[in-house]
Amino acid sequence: MDLNLLFDTDSYKVSHWLQYPADTTAIGAYLESRGGDCSHTLFFGLQYLLLRYFFQPITSADIQEAAALFQAHGLPFNQAGWQRVCDRYGGYLPLRIRAVPEGSLVPTGNILLTVESTDPELAWLATWVETLLLRVWYPITVATRSWQLRQIIQQALEQSAENPAAEIDFKLHDFGSRGVSSQESAAIGGLAHLVNFQGTDTIAALLAGQRYYDCAIAGFSIPAAEHSTITAWGPSGELDAYRNMLDRFANPGSVVAVVSDSYDLWHAVDQLWGEDLRDRILQSGATVVIRPDSGNPEQIVPELLRRLAAKFGCDRNQKGYQVLRSVRVIQGDGITVDSLPKVLQAVMAAGFSASNVAFGMGGGLLQQVNRDTQRFAYKCSWIERSGQVIPICKRPATDLRKASKAGRLDLIRDREGQYRTVSLLTSEPDPQSCLQTVFENGAIVRRQSLQEIRDRARSETR
Repeated sequence: MDLNLLFDTDSYKVSHWLQYPADTTAIGAYLESRGGDCSHTLFFGLQYLLLRYFFQPITSADIQEAAALFQAHGLPFNQAGWQRVCDRYGGYLPLRIRAVPEGSLVPTGNILLTVESTDPELAWLATWVETLLLRVWYPITVATRSWQLRQIIQQALEQSAENPAAEIDFKLHDFGSRGVSSQESAAIGGLAHLVNFQGTDTIAALLAGQRYYDCAIAGFSIPAAEHSTITAWGPSGELDAYRNMLDRFANPGSVVAVVSDSYDLWHAVDQLWGEDLRDRILQSGATVVIRPDSGNPEQIVPELLRRLAAKFGCDRNQKGYQVLRSVRVIQGDGITVDSLPKVLQAVMAAGFSASNVAFGMGGGLLQQVNRDTQRFAYKCSWIERSGQVIPICKRPATDLRKASKAGRLDLIRDREGQYRTVSLLTSEPDPQSCLQTVFENGAIVRRQSLQEIRDRARSETR
């Protein structure tokens, strides 16, 4: 189905052009995270939405199609207004969008972007686009969660690894493509994760990085077994399945991952890997990553490290923790923001460095989030009537947590480096503004690369 931007809104917005005061000449709105699981949000994904959707010009055919559908749907459609967009602006939206640079870590309760109309006859467009723009909650929330997980792993590496910077980017691998609702979700969420890490099995995220964030290859993977490629050999052929993995992929300097709990993880480690294939692994010059995929990871991972250490040996690093020779572990089952620090603490309590373990996440990373995870809202904060700007907001007595902000808003960073949302007295941005114009009347004013965004995210502290 061809993309028709006029359908990417909520039904009730179609009649809103008749509900604003007749003398309305401009409207301004903002987006914020009002709070949630994390006290900060890592801003990401707006550029994708703008390039993917706002660069598809509206045509007269789109308008005719929308007019027919909305009439049948029972709604009064502003056909003349949309034809003005088509005729006067070439089908592009007369809006100005200002946003914090992607990769910025902003405390909740602050605005992240503002939207304002630029045509006095089309002021209602600033709220029409809420439905589409508010979906930026998804990449922001995934990027924020991924950032949280990076901080947890970074802390463990700082405590127990000799060179945390060399390891951190590949410590959390995205397994989530199959667990999301669509390929587009996989692309957006998968790329949001890659702001913080470089390990992924979500191919759609790589394509999104190329097309929308000027990144040739945003993430990397390795040959890895799944249960079908092991069980296809049958229980009696488990050793042959593992040997085949080594024959195919274990070369000097290579890394290969093998799920090893298809039958009995401890037998696989103690006998098959630790005895029958031990010399083959050591001679290969490869690193073999053993993946358990069942059981309580807080218990399984330290025990697995102990058994691998008994078979392959360890070296004590400069921080006093043991590092396995030739083998590693990846835990991809049961990892959450809550369980990850517990697993890492159990690993270090057993005397092992966090260098020995990588992690994978699927649905918990890309799918088990919603707009309320960080309580995202898009609200109108001012209206211009007959040339006069009037601050507006909601103040529901039944739930003041849902109160909105009023006025022409801006985001600044004070001398202490703290973000603050301010209300402007003029139409000019604050001189200290952190918001940058990214879209104006159909043009992308500022385009950011994934590398810029990664660098900014690395430099942020809370």
